[in-house]
Amino acid sequence: MTKILIGYGTTEGHTGRITEYIADVMRSQGHEAQGLDLKGSKDLPLDSYDAVMVGGSIHMGKHEEHVADFVRKNRVSLERLPSAFFSVSLAAHGDMENARAYVENFEQETGWRPTQVGYFGGALLYASTDSSNA
Repeated sequence: MTKILIGYGTTEGHTGRITEYIADVMRSQGHEAQGLDLKGSKDLPLDSYDAVMVGGSIHMGKHEEHVADFVRKNRVSLERLPSAFFSVSLAAHGDMENARAYVENFEQETGWRPTQVGYFGGALLYASTDSSNA
């Protein structure tokens, strides 16, 4: 059984839901998959994992800084292990040029060139407004 970590960063929770879906699919194929929000996860050793996926959402034109920090700190392990990156953005709904540019910027920031990259369309959550209070 392959033990896989899926570390992620999320702003609105959508990337966390995508991570759980990926983990469920991997579990259904007989793997041990663990989703982990990287925010606040300090010094996580990757030695006990057979593979690692990292996912991050775009907010204000960038992936979360704690996701980039995790990748920079663990780049050697990520390059040694089978690893992949997935990016969640509104651009992935139809502007793949921008979606790829976000990932290219992330790769330049972190120095990590994942073997596999996935793109998922993000969610735009609107706050409801109560006009009766206006």
